[in-house]
Amino acid sequence: MSRIKEKFNELKKKKEKALISYIMVGYPSDTATLSAIRGLVRGGADIIELGFPFSDPIADGPVIQKASTGSLKNGTKIEKFFTLVKKIRNETNIPLVLMTYTNILYNQGFQKFISRAKNTGIDGLILPDMAIEEAKDYLNAAKSQKMDTIFLVSPNTEKTRLNKIAKVSSGFLYMVAVFGTTGVQSKIHQYTIDALKSTKRSVKKTPVGIGFGISTEKDVKKYVSVGADAVIVGSANIKIMESTPKSKLEERIFSFTKKLKKQTK
Repeated sequence: MSRIKEKFNELKKKKEKALISYIMVGYPSDTATLSAIRGLVRGGADIIELGFPFSDPIADGPVIQKASTGSLKNGTKIEKFFTLVKKIRNETNIPLVLMTYTNILYNQGFQKFISRAKNTGIDGLILPDMAIEEAKDYLNAAKSQKMDTIFLVSPNTEKTRLNKIAKVSSGFLYMVAVFGTTGVQSKIHQYTIDALKSTKRSVKKTPVGIGFGISTEKDVKKYVSVGADAVIVGSANIKIMESTPKSKLEERIFSFTKKLKKQTK
């Protein structure tokens, strides 16, 4: 059983939902990455999503795009990324999910990349631009390494297609809360709530996590109340990392994460 599945089983017994926290590795620095991770773990994050930078992050809004560009300028490449993952894994057994784009894996070779990611300590993969129609080689490579494959659906994903995506998703199914890219949103839309409820009715076995635009305790509480198995927070963490001195970063991330986690119980 994967760490991700174990975590959801553990939370179910405790009648809690999962807080999944995203950061961009290497931004604003390697030391900031490790400090933020420590704050997330201490604050009670259940799963950590690690962004690997890409030159054309089409699913990401301005905050994460800026972080991706900054990480690339800081020299974050595959070797550096895996070195940081090893350091993280030496400190914690928390489930780790890698979010990046298909070309990164394709250029390395799916089997080679996924094998290395697994051996380094990654438990699941999110590739926003991976279409299920083109995912055969990716899925076969992931299955051979017992790596979870987390696919995305949106509020307007048609039911037949949603069921196809859910069938090849493991760990959890990632539902995009808004039409558009990642980033802090000003409100929770009724269409998102309706789509979440409908998705939960269709997807029985796989947990459904919701992300894009979640940044406050109120957001977390609302999505948990309408049935989300997990809430995913990203841009809000990046903003804290940008605006906080290194000496105070771990404590500020810890405090923010603790407040969010409280709403999942």
